[in-house]
Amino acid sequence: MRYLKCSEVGLSLFFVFFLTTWAPGPASCEGDRPPNFVIIFADDLGYGDLGCYGHPTLRTPNLDRMAAEGMRFTDFYSAAPVCTPSRAALMTGRLPVRSGMCSDTRRVLFPDSAGGIPESEVTLAEGLKQKGYTTGCVGKW
Repeated sequence: MRYLKCSEVGLSLFFVFFLTTWAPGPASCEGDRPPNFVIIFADDLGYGDLGCYGHPTLRTPNLDRMAAEGMRFTDFYSAAPVCTPSRAALMTGRLPVRSGMCSDTRRVLFPDSAGGIPESEVTLAEGLKQKGYTTGCVGKW
């Protein structure tokens, strides 16, 4: 129970930080345009699986360069060990169970699965659009 509360608080703080840090501001942006950013979210990627996080033999030069020029998160945990609930948590800022994206019998949505994130959920993309961003999603979702 304590872990769930810590996860929920941590994820919520992450999104508050995310939405307020990159909001357009007079000192941090040219004109009225918010700064660009990219979130890379990979399933089953271990902490040390990239060169920028210290892997001794795997070569990931493009990701390493992006990490060197941008921001790396070093103390962040996924909300779930599989794709559907962890992506839902990233997109909504809520634990997957709170948005109905995991259960004891169904943990992953497949291409022919019915349902998805409930329409009532506010997503990261919606929050960013309110701050003047144009958003896009590439990949599984």
